[in-house]
Amino acid sequence: MILRNLKLFLQNVWKNKLLTDIILENKKEFDIIFIQEFLWSFIWTNPNLTSKEGDRIVGTSNYLLWIIFSRQSTHDKDHLKAIMYINIWLIQFWFSLRKDVLNYRNINLISFFNNGIIFFIINIYLDEYQM
Repeated sequence: MILRNLKLFLQNVWKNKLLTDIILENKKEFDIIFIQEFLWSFIWTNPNLTSKEGDRIVGTSNYLLWIIFSRQSTHDKDHLKAIMYINIWLIQFWFSLRKDVLNYRNINLISFFNNGIIFFIINIYLDEYQM
């Protein structure tokens, strides 16, 4: 199958989980959704041998129709601000988060193959504190 046109949607959600959920539920006609300033929230605690409280697991909205591409937050204060959702029907194009090419906390670079050619798509979050 050859992919000819991608429908992209970009939204800054200002840490509003409801807005993120509405977008993921109602923008199914899009192939890729770029979300910026999404909400990281506590999901559960993973028990371990060194801490009575365990490790906190933090995540964001997840839907069956979307594949999430984002770097992992290294600690609670490291709130990454760029994430991509790829429509599940595109799984055959082998999307991959490319930290080996570009590894920066608020930039997501993904690659995919189409008809034997590699393509790149990037989501960059930039505010007044970043250069």
